[in-house]
Amino acid sequence: MRAALSALIVLIFMAAPARALPAVDGVRIGLHGDVTRVVIDLDDRLDYVIFTLADPYRVVIDLPEVAWRVPRAMRRTRGGIVERFRYGLFRAGTSRLVFDLNAPVGIKRAFVLEPIANFRYRLVLDLAAVPAAAFRVVGSPEHSAVTVAAPIPVPPPPTKPGRAAGPPVIVIDPGHGGVDPGTIGVSGIYEKDITLAAGRELAALLRATGRYKVVLTRNRDVFVPLKERVAIGRRAGAALFISLHADSIADHGFKGAHVYTLSKEASDATAAELAAKENESDVIAGLDPAVTGDDPELASILIDLAQRVTKNDSQRFAGLLVPELARETRLVRKSIRSAGFRVLKAPDVPSVLVELGYLSNPEEERLLRDDRHRRRLMAAIARAVGRYIGEIRRADRS
Repeated sequence: MRAALSALIVLIFMAAPARALPAVDGVRIGLHGDVTRVVIDLDDRLDYVIFTLADPYRVVIDLPEVAWRVPRAMRRTRGGIVERFRYGLFRAGTSRLVFDLNAPVGIKRAFVLEPIANFRYRLVLDLAAVPAAAFRVVGSPEHSAVTVAAPIPVPPPPTKPGRAAGPPVIVIDPGHGGVDPGTIGVSGIYEKDITLAAGRELAALLRATGRYKVVLTRNRDVFVPLKERVAIGRRAGAALFISLHADSIADHGFKGAHVYTLSKEASDATAAELAAKENESDVIAGLDPAVTGDDPELASILIDLAQRVTKNDSQRFAGLLVPELARETRLVRKSIRSAGFRVLKAPDVPSVLVELGYLSNPEEERLLRDDRHRRRLMAAIARAVGRYIGEIRRADRS
């Protein structure tokens, strides 16, 4: 009986579901006397860390990893000093909220209210405007708690991709993620969700061929700094690095896919504007620019090396990719462009950034949410990968 009882206890524990994550149920912002009050609805009492950052002005709140149950209607909430906010998984075990501000602030009060009536726990922040001279960065953990990829050393001249033993490595980089949502579509969908779905689909197609080793820079809704994305490609010895994105523009009638490669000078004003926006991904996620910024001299070396050694291979792949995409979707008029995207700066990895379409266009957003359409786009990219690797290998044999 003792053995049977022990076995029963083991079965009970095995059958018990894993403890659910605590949840954030809402974020409310409004004026409360002379301060802007932020109220975060929680289903449990949680530890928290609050700090402020400048350039631009932000308030950042770190929580233990939580489930997000913020209603879609709340995602565009703003009020008082707060222009907008975003949230998501910052790294394993830590979730983050970032509030963009229209003025420097001081944190006047931060406190937790106990459950009462229909309310559960509430984390409350009172923010008061202060003169710029009085603003200071408060309690930023970036200098100690966040691991940021070290500067990439200048490498020796790289070998051609495909020469290494084993199958060629294809690194897929789903843009944005976690606390960095990217573009918000006309229906409220996040770019980070579109790119993650597309990245997983492309990985599945490439793996199914048995010809490649596939690495994803992220395989869930988590933030990955730009430097770390580049470092992942280099550590993997990638033959190709493909970064997936979806754009937005003020003209909601504009649509079409296009492909970017790296260059020091942008090919046009639109490319320069997009690169500037994408290069702020770390800032959007609440990282301190003083910690994450590129060393100017190193950045210049990296771009020069990329132009000298890998630019031709990147452009070759872009030239193979565009006709394949054209078979499946509409392209913009100038479908291959270039700009100084930080995520494309690996000096020894041919890299492209693919804009799958415009989430600001209702028709294209609907298509990008459609599994069948996305799979057709990913099949086009997979075909281009096959043609590119084949050409590289033929060139190596000649």
